[in-house]
Amino acid sequence: GPGDTIFALSSAPGRCGVAVIRASGPGSLGALRSLAGPPGLPPPRVLALRSIRDPRTAEPLDRGLVVWFPGRCPGLRPAEPGEFSLRAFRRGKLDLTAAEGLRDLIGAETEAQRRQALRQMGGELGQLCRAWSRALTQALAHMEAYIDFSEDDNVEEDVLSRGEGGGTCGTCVSPVWHLCHLSVTSVSPLCSLPLPAVAGAVRALEREIRAHLRDGRRGELLRAGVRAVIAGPPNAGKSSLLNLLCRRPAAIVSPLAGTTRDVLEVPLDIGGFPLLLSDTAGLRAATEPLEREGVARARDRLCQADLVLAVLDATSVSPTPGALGAALAALEPPPDTPCVLVLNKADLLGGQGVSPSATCAQGHPVTLLSCRTGEGLEALLELLAQQLAQLCGDPLLGSPSLTQSRHSRHLRACAEALARFGDVGDIGDSGDLAVAAEQLRVARRELGRITGQVGANEILDVIFRDFCVGK
Repeated sequence: GPGDTIFALSSAPGRCGVAVIRASGPGSLGALRSLAGPPGLPPPRVLALRSIRDPRTAEPLDRGLVVWFPGRCPGLRPAEPGEFSLRAFRRGKLDLTAAEGLRDLIGAETEAQRRQALRQMGGELGQLCRAWSRALTQALAHMEAYIDFSEDDNVEEDVLSRGEGGGTCGTCVSPVWHLCHLSVTSVSPLCSLPLPAVAGAVRALEREIRAHLRDGRRGELLRAGVRAVIAGPPNAGKSSLLNLLCRRPAAIVSPLAGTTRDVLEVPLDIGGFPLLLSDTAGLRAATEPLEREGVARARDRLCQADLVLAVLDATSVSPTPGALGAALAALEPPPDTPCVLVLNKADLLGGQGVSPSATCAQGHPVTLLSCRTGEGLEALLELLAQQLAQLCGDPLLGSPSLTQSRHSRHLRACAEALARFGDVGDIGDSGDLAVAAEQLRVARRELGRITGQVGANEILDVIFRDFCVGK
């Protein structure tokens, strides 16, 4: 429970020169005092060198730096994965998006992933959601004020008509959002917005949220890795390309067609972006059962690809855009999925081939490569880095990315609730207004689910169980 004293190794496990042990809870100060021994503890928040001793025998164990922070001051227990961060969340020191950013920072393997995680851990996504939530709160305040006061017999009719005419009180200087920072129950009829203005502001917010959803899943792709699939006919050099890119013999290479049967996946760092590269079986009308299964798995992985590396034998295809386009179409890549045509075996062309800026009929880039000599590898890596940059974007530019599928799910539900809100300017019945106001509450709850302000308990275990123990 929250009153337990917990401890864990915060640094990486295994052999190392320095280890960091973290403790938290009412018994942590007593535990530190029994371990550090004389000459006693340093002042709070001050690092000091001390001899670490066995509390029972006083036998010296090591020398290290100790520091403590004042708190309520018996027993300790090992911390659960993510328990330190969970306590910080429950005390309001970080929201769910920031906690997810911390988890992603721990697991980051490329520079772009680190930048994105650091930005999210800083709270930018949570701040954006809270700003949208405040805008909805203001809209809801004016909606409920109109509903409440329009049914009050003591309110003169010209007061409400002034509201519908767009008038504002001396405090309210803007006809849409930045009028006054009021709670839902504190809006007076004199500063109530006209219903068409509220409806227009809600529609503008819906457009902004839907625009944020149309990001091509760049945050999710950067966090989880872009799924790239090497596809092509048998013996075009697909497995050789995989080995060349990962710089080790990860796949078996043979002159016999149909050697690759199962899907082989290798994680790579290309230009600071994460790439999950899959080698697949050669695509052809197979007759042998095992090869048929391999081709079926290749087709299935191809349908899931974010990027396709179409490998063709440069000696068997004409370098014209039409011929290259037909060869690519024969592989049946997913529609609207970016592709890179890799013409392998360039060493057999005798110096002739496509220009560096060539494209196929569909507009996809084409590059020459020799997996045998390595010629053209740098050009391919540069081309891949460009494709990954387009898919993932710059994590430091623009609005904060949606890095989890749950972010997109709740934000989409919010936009759908705003769409159901409808054009309030055409609604005159108070019952209809109450239904419309409920849609604003639904939208606000969905935003709260992203930051953990609403319904967090059901997903806390899912989020924090992936943390290392020391976090």
